[in-house]
Amino acid sequence: MKVYIDLILLLNFLFDFLLLLTVGILLRRNASLKRITLGALIGSFSVICLFLDITSFQLFVFKIVTSILMVIVSFKYRDLKYTFRNILYLYISSIILGGFLYLLNVEFAYKQDGLIFYHNGLSINWIVLLITSPAILYLYLKQGLYLKNNYSNYYLVDIYLKDGKISVNAFLDTGNNLTDPYRQRPIILVSKRELKCIYNDEDIILVPYETLNHQGILKCLRPEKIDILGIGVRKNLLIGISEEKFNIDGIDCILHTKLLEG
Repeated sequence: MKVYIDLILLLNFLFDFLLLLTVGILLRRNASLKRITLGALIGSFSVICLFLDITSFQLFVFKIVTSILMVIVSFKYRDLKYTFRNILYLYISSIILGGFLYLLNVEFAYKQDGLIFYHNGLSINWIVLLITSPAILYLYLKQGLYLKNNYSNYYLVDIYLKDGKISVNAFLDTGNNLTDPYRQRPIILVSKRELKCIYNDEDIILVPYETLNHQGILKCLRPEKIDILGIGVRKNLLIGISEEKFNIDGIDCILHTKLLEG
């Protein structure tokens, strides 16, 4: 069996470079390509452990030390939490990439007969790996940034009204500047379907509002309080009853920015 050490080093370097680049973009580390390249070079030389007579535990320790060196060289050392998060996301990215590549290899290189798998054709070669790996990491990065940018503004809110309590998924909309013109109370919007069972028509307060493109009268309720998970209890506010469904994934409430100011 022939082993091309130069090809192994090259592949290992390219994979480590892609993984470190993904971590840097996902965590917004603002690392230079020069430092990421140097970190990938350190990772690529870890293949020498394949030719050493060491135990599984020693191999495990060697890989851990190598990954620590990779992230410190690539993203510098600030504190333990910062470094641990870098290492964690490096391993998460590695697992996702490795899992996808393993799936591709199984799907295209093996056939199944009942519970028996046997080789039938070429396994995924290094050229295919180089083509598919950036695409896999790009999709992972895109989804990761989407989750980080959007779901970080999601909150769980408990709303306490005179006739009961409801829990809703809320979104912090920086564009929501609705306030009560009489007492300047911030107004949050809640879907009518979530409120219909716990208020009566006599509880409704009519509040005039005006936006850039629209003006009118908004039906509002005065809650006893709301509890925003991770933020705290807020009292001096109104709840606007939204007749329309919000076009945000899984959301029944739009928060006001003032409520998170303390």
